[in-house]
Amino acid sequence: MAAVLFDFSGTLFRIESTEAWLRAVLAEHGVVLPEPDVALSARALEAAGALPGGAAPERLPEELAAVWGIRDESAELHRAAYTGVARQVPLPDPALYDALYERHMTPGAWTPYADAVEVLGVLRERGISVGVVSNIGWDLRPVFREHGLDPYVDAYVLSYEHGVQKPDPRLFTVACDALGVVPDDVLMVGDDRRADGGAAALGCAVHFVDHLPVSQRPHGLRPVLDLIG
Repeated sequence: MAAVLFDFSGTLFRIESTEAWLRAVLAEHGVVLPEPDVALSARALEAAGALPGGAAPERLPEELAAVWGIRDESAELHRAAYTGVARQVPLPDPALYDALYERHMTPGAWTPYADAVEVLGVLRERGISVGVVSNIGWDLRPVFREHGLDPYVDAYVLSYEHGVQKPDPRLFTVACDALGVVPDDVLMVGDDRRADGGAAALGCAVHFVDHLPVSQRPHGLRPVLDLIG
């Protein structure tokens, strides 16, 4: 293999829990809720699919279905989709919906998987190029910089910057071109069999990891080192 492409959320990084996300925003805005209400609101937000990188909606409102399907094609669509589902949950201040969206884009909301730096470092030592290919509506580069992973990444290919989202093969083509490699020499690593599996249409090898909390997946990326040959 000449290059490895990685997904972002659920592959290299994991978003904080829905309850931690909500508590951080409530504290920042000085909003105090009774403990039972915090827990109830967090569960409702999770069921709504309001946390990007978190659980999918249990029931998507019909009026949001169209934007949800293409939410990663632009920053505006991404914000509209996630704040839209969040607004299905009553909160004490309307400003909290945008604040929650802003919170998920901060480096502090994300934690790298324990073996991410190790695996990326070994790839760099072996001369294997690394790209990040993500369905996303905002610039994740600051997250990589803050957590020390940016020096290991040669190219970022973000759906909202190209108006195309995985599994469309065009996004993987952009990544291969950016790294100067052909798909047959590329391994795509991700947690979403549909989205990340789209790389197989180009001829890339594909390896899936489990979308688990950081504490439950300490060595999930290490098999990548055996796959690159």
